[in-house]
Amino acid sequence: MLYNQPNPLEVKVLSRRFTLPNSQSIETYLANDGYKALEKALGMTQDQIIDEVKASGLRGRGGAGFPTGLKWSFVPRQSPKPKYIVVNADESEPGTCKDRLLIEYDPHQLIEGVIIAGQAVGAEQGYIYIRGEYRYLIDVMDRAIDEAYARGVLGDNVMGSGRKFHLASHSGAGAYECGEESALLESFEGKRGNPRIRPPFPAVAGCYQSPTILNNVETFCAVPAIFLNGGAYFAGLGSPKNGGTRLFCLSGHVNKPGVYELPMGFNLMRMINEVGGGVRGGKKLKAVIPGGSSCPVLKADECDIAMDYDSVAAAKSMLGSGGVVVMDEDTCMVNAALRIMKFYAHESCGWCIPCREGTTWLKKLLTRFHEGMGQRSDIVLIGDLSKNMLGRTFCPLGDAAAMPTIAFVEKFKDEFEAHLDGKPCPYEKSNRMVAA
Repeated sequence: MLYNQPNPLEVKVLSRRFTLPNSQSIETYLANDGYKALEKALGMTQDQIIDEVKASGLRGRGGAGFPTGLKWSFVPRQSPKPKYIVVNADESEPGTCKDRLLIEYDPHQLIEGVIIAGQAVGAEQGYIYIRGEYRYLIDVMDRAIDEAYARGVLGDNVMGSGRKFHLASHSGAGAYECGEESALLESFEGKRGNPRIRPPFPAVAGCYQSPTILNNVETFCAVPAIFLNGGAYFAGLGSPKNGGTRLFCLSGHVNKPGVYELPMGFNLMRMINEVGGGVRGGKKLKAVIPGGSSCPVLKADECDIAMDYDSVAAAKSMLGSGGVVVMDEDTCMVNAALRIMKFYAHESCGWCIPCREGTTWLKKLLTRFHEGMGQRSDIVLIGDLSKNMLGRTFCPLGDAAAMPTIAFVEKFKDEFEAHLDGKPCPYEKSNRMVAA
C-alpha cells in the first residue's frame, strides 16, 4: 500500500485507518468509530441486519461476487445445530494481496464485521482461517482478539447485550485449493483440503456439517461501514448492483503499483493511467488480467471498462479477487500462459481427473510451445483441452486454469504461431511474467 503517496481518486472506507498511529490497537479503533456499527446492529433484529446488507449492494469480495446479504439469508434459522461464522483469510490468488493489509493494519474492523454476521444468523462462534504463510498476521489477529475479549466485545456478554460470540484464529497450510470454501472447511476440520460435493452448500452444512456463513476478509471488513453509515450510503459509493468500494491490487508494468481503494465501477484505463501512473517506461499497454490469475486476460483495446462484476463479465472476463496485473508490449503471452499454468498444475489437489491431468498436459504443451518445439495442431489442442476441463471438476480450480488459457490462445494466437518451427521466443530478451 502506498500509504505515504495517497491518490486523490481513492475513496477511503475500509482503509481509512491504515495510516493512523498504532492502527492495530483497540484504542485506536475505538477512537475512530470502532464498534459503533456493532452497537447499532445489536439493537436490530436478524431480518433487519440482513436487509441492511442486502440494501448495501455488497457482493462477495473473494472472487465470485455473490450478493452477501442473500448468502446470509440462506442460513436456516430453525436448524437445531449450532451456527458458525468462518472467515476465508487464505488469500492465495496470484496478483492479490489486499486481505493481508486489512488484517495487518485494521484487525478490529474484521472482528466487528464477523460479530455482526454472527448476530445476523444467531451464531455464537467464529473462526478466521489464515493461510500458513501469513504467520505474522496470525500474531496480529490473536492480539486483536485478546483485546476484544478484554474489553467485553467478545465473550459471553458482547458489549453488555447478553449475547454470546467467541472467535479464534486457525492456521492453514499454504494450499491454493483451500481458498475454495468447501476445501477450506475440510482443512479446518483437520482433513485433506479437497472440495466437497455440493449441494449441500456451507449455509446449510458447512463447518462441522452445521449452518455456516463463509466470506472472505474484505467482505466482512465492509460490513461495519454499512451499519455505521447505512446500506444506501454504501450502495451509492459504487455502481448499480455493485455497492461500495474495492481494494484493487495493481501490479505488473505500472509506475505506481500498490493496493488502492476505489469505487466499484472505476474505469480500468483510469486506474492504470491516473492511479497507477501509466505503463512503466512509457511503453504501450498490451494486456491486463483484471481480477487475479484465474481471470481471462483482456487485450489493450478491451480495457476501457468499468471495474465491477457485471461490466467485466460482459467483457468475458471476471473481476475476481481484484488482482489487476498489467502487461506491456514486451510481454510474451505464451510465457505468461505457461507461468500461470505451472502454478495451477502445482496447486491442483489431484482429486478430479480433468483438473489433475488437464493442468499437467497444458503445462507440457505450453512448455513445448515456448521452447519453440510446438506444432501448429497444438494450438487447437490447447484450446480443446482447456474447454474440456470447463465445468467438469468438483471445484472451480479446473475452470480457473482453463479460462485464462483459452483467452490467451484466442486473443494472442499470432504469438503462439510466432513460436512455431523452432523459432526462438521473439520476446526472449525481455521475457517475464509479472503476475505470480
